[in-house]
Amino acid sequence: MQFNVGAFIVHPTYGVGEIVKIEEKRFTGKGTSLYYKITLSNRTLWIPVESEIATGLRLVTARSELEKYRNLLKSPPATLNTNYQKRHLELVGRLNQGSFRALCEVVRDLTARGWRKPLGQQDATTLKKTRQSLVEEWATSAGISRSEAVQEVEALLQTTQQAFEG
Repeated sequence: MQFNVGAFIVHPTYGVGEIVKIEEKRFTGKGTSLYYKITLSNRTLWIPVESEIATGLRLVTARSELEKYRNLLKSPPATLNTNYQKRHLELVGRLNQGSFRALCEVVRDLTARGWRKPLGQQDATTLKKTRQSLVEEWATSAGISRSEAVQEVEALLQTTQQAFEG
C-alpha cells in the first residue's frame, strides 16, 4: 500500500506517526531506494516504500469509523481463557492482526476480566500497553488530546461495566 506525505499511520511496533517525506536514500551499499520518513513522538523512522516492512503500516482509523468502535467498547466482553498462558497467546494473536478493532476488543475484554478479579502481571502489562496504543490512535483519529481520549475510552468502558455487572 502506498501512503502519501501528511498521512497519519500506525506502525505495528512504534505506534502512531506522520509521514513527513518520501525521499530517496542510501542506507546500504546497494544503491538508493525510496523511504517514508515517519516522525513519531520520540523518534524518526525511515521505512522502505517497497518493502515487506511497509506492509505492517496502516492508516490511522478514520474519524468516521470511531462510532463503530464506541459501540464495540460498549458491547458484551468476550470470555477469555482461564489458563493465563493460553489467554496470553490468544491475546497476542489478536493484537498481531494489527487492527484498531483488535485493540478495542483486547482492552474491553481484559478490562472486564479485571472487574471480576485482579489481573495478573502479564495481563496487566498487556492491558496497559494495549490501552496506550488505543488511546494514542483514538486521540489522533478524533483530533483530540490524549487526556480527552483517555476520558472518552474510560467512560465507554464504565458504560460497559454498568450494563454487564448490574
